[in-house]
Amino acid sequence: MLYVIGSVTGLMCVLLITIKFLFELSSRVLTFWHHEGRERGTERTIYNYVRGKYLEPRACQVSWDWNDPCEVGQSMGFRVHLFYRNGHPFPVSGTAALRVRIIHTELSLEIPVTLELIQDPMRNVVRAAFTVRRSGRYQISISVGGLSVGHSPYYKAFHPGVVVPAKTEIVCHFSTLVLTCGEQHTLQIAPRDQYGNAAYDSVKDLDSYNLSLSELGVVGMADGCCQTTVCHGKQNRVLMQLSLTQTGCFQATLRYQGRPISNGHFNIIVLSDVEKAAVDNNVARSGVGVFFEGYLYPPSSPPNVSKQQNPSSPTQKEDSNPLFSSTAPERMKKPKKVYFYISPKQLSIKEFYLRIIPWRLFTFRVCPGTKFLYLPPDPLHGLLSLQVDDGLQPPIEISCKDRNIIAATFTRFLHLNIGGSETFLDKVSFFQKELKLIHCKKNRNKITLRVSRHSLLETSLRATRNFSASDWTKSFEVIFQDEEALDWGGPRREWFELICKVLFDTNNKLFTRFSDTSQGLYFETDDPDFFQSKVLYILTHDISEADLVFAEEKYGRGGQLEKMVELIPGGAHIPVSNDNKIYYLNLLAQHRLCNQVREEVEHFLKGLNELVPDNLLGIFDENELELLMCGTGHIAVQDFQAHAVVIGGSWHFREKVMNWFWAVVYSLTQEELARLLQFTTGSSQLPPGGFASLCPSFQIIGAPSHGTLPTAHTCFNQLCLPTYDSYDEMHRMLKLAISEGCEGFGMV
Repeated sequence: MLYVIGSVTGLMCVLLITIKFLFELSSRVLTFWHHEGRERGTERTIYNYVRGKYLEPRACQVSWDWNDPCEVGQSMGFRVHLFYRNGHPFPVSGTAALRVRIIHTELSLEIPVTLELIQDPMRNVVRAAFTVRRSGRYQISISVGGLSVGHSPYYKAFHPGVVVPAKTEIVCHFSTLVLTCGEQHTLQIAPRDQYGNAAYDSVKDLDSYNLSLSELGVVGMADGCCQTTVCHGKQNRVLMQLSLTQTGCFQATLRYQGRPISNGHFNIIVLSDVEKAAVDNNVARSGVGVFFEGYLYPPSSPPNVSKQQNPSSPTQKEDSNPLFSSTAPERMKKPKKVYFYISPKQLSIKEFYLRIIPWRLFTFRVCPGTKFLYLPPDPLHGLLSLQVDDGLQPPIEISCKDRNIIAATFTRFLHLNIGGSETFLDKVSFFQKELKLIHCKKNRNKITLRVSRHSLLETSLRATRNFSASDWTKSFEVIFQDEEALDWGGPRREWFELICKVLFDTNNKLFTRFSDTSQGLYFETDDPDFFQSKVLYILTHDISEADLVFAEEKYGRGGQLEKMVELIPGGAHIPVSNDNKIYYLNLLAQHRLCNQVREEVEHFLKGLNELVPDNLLGIFDENELELLMCGTGHIAVQDFQAHAVVIGGSWHFREKVMNWFWAVVYSLTQEELARLLQFTTGSSQLPPGGFASLCPSFQIIGAPSHGTLPTAHTCFNQLCLPTYDSYDEMHRMLKLAISEGCEGFGMV
């Protein structure tokens, strides 16, 4: 019995060995037959196979042009040495049969590779060249005829580059910190190299971080009052623990190797225990009854106002606002006693007539746009001073013995209003969460808009003119007339983008601009002609004989004077002098950039605030608000490749066509990349998070057609890519599609 079992076992082993041999033989013959004959000088015959004159992938060798470990950013290369089965060099007539794939193992990011034949007598060496910008572990797969070369796949690690201060940043950053004297606070620092990789610091590099302090409003440095300790933290973070032993307001600068990091400039308010208790009490009371006594100072360049009254309107109420009355400078020569009221929403400055009648002088919102400038003590009372500026009204200077408490209370309210962090992504998360809470109970049913692409503004206004506020929160289903498409997101996105372009087109007279060039925020970029002819002239010349007054002349198209707009009450009779010309230019800028369009802007904001409350919009500055609304204009190809999802397709599509596709994408300009994005998603802009934030993800699907134009389903962010015979054919077809077919919808 044992003999029979042993015989059967032996037969099975022989059978398995025979099957393995036959499989190996068939694979070698297959490789020989299908690949060998493609190269010149080789005949596909059994005789050559017996002689071993066929390409043997496992006999091939790979030599690396670098020594591990290596940093990112360098041009790397390796050589593939091809050999026959019999060990003789295998001459290569081309590189089409050699396949190289380099993929980041964690990000699934494929790196483009170029292959070239090395000109040597053997002609059996192919060099592969590539460049990596993301650190991490990469898999390098090398194959010939579908069989792996040598010990492929190989694994190589690329380390981050050196720390670059301009890319390094403080995590969970605040522009102003509120600390208690002696309190230990930890700053989390994320070191980055020039490509944004988390850069690893050695222990000796910890000494490269330095925090310098200067007391605001005081000459000299204040480094002696700050104790710092730097150590490694988790997740490639550097922790800096700081403790200040002196109360006051300080400006801090965090440097790496002597250069400031990207967000390394910030302020620190250091409070005593008594002051901290007062601030905590103010915040707990939510601003109810929180007020402080202090002084309001005149502008730095007050107008030299004439006492002459306007004879044409002797009864005008020019004294109704004592700050801007014709006698304001006389009243403002000395600081005015005022009261500062602070709440979670605003900082108000009031004065009292007869000690019982309040008069509001200024109001500043508690938002990132309101900036504080800490000044030395005022010379009259010796009280700490502060300049408040929101960019919408002339900055003011105040002084108060509780200045630090006011600033700290304002900062604490600000942090609560913006969700506890000043980083953009954290504010976006807070914004979206609060907005969902506001609109979660509203009707989200669909509402259909039928519009014409050729008269978009008129048909859109007609379709929405009877909308209520709740209608604007519904899910729009947009149908373009004479176009066949089901709106699953694509037509709606394109309608939003096109209607915005039409609304802000100056030809439609809804909005205007100073000039046809790109817009900025001050005269020098907004209206360069006006800046050169008037503003710069006033700044650099003696204007005592210029006959200027505190008024702006408004001319019609024919050049005739239409009206005179007074910048302050009675301004048409108040001359501009060398002493008050800065104040005049500030008022002029306020009028041209703000006051003359105030009514239109207020109507615009009224409609916007019905959907998005003003306090939520106020958590962003102007740059962040543009990024929130418009997304990012820069399209990073590596980000694109890392988050694109490839669905279906044959081996030829995934291995050949997709490599050609990414090679084409890497060659596109930013404008062409925007057109590709518009063609596929219906929008030329990315969300703030880039391709990772696209919903659904960007998808590339292998189309069943061959050699035709690519198509897209913008509702699903899908690009349908046919197969092609060459890189040049794909390049031509893709560029034709994105340049000629980036707008419009049809059914295939």
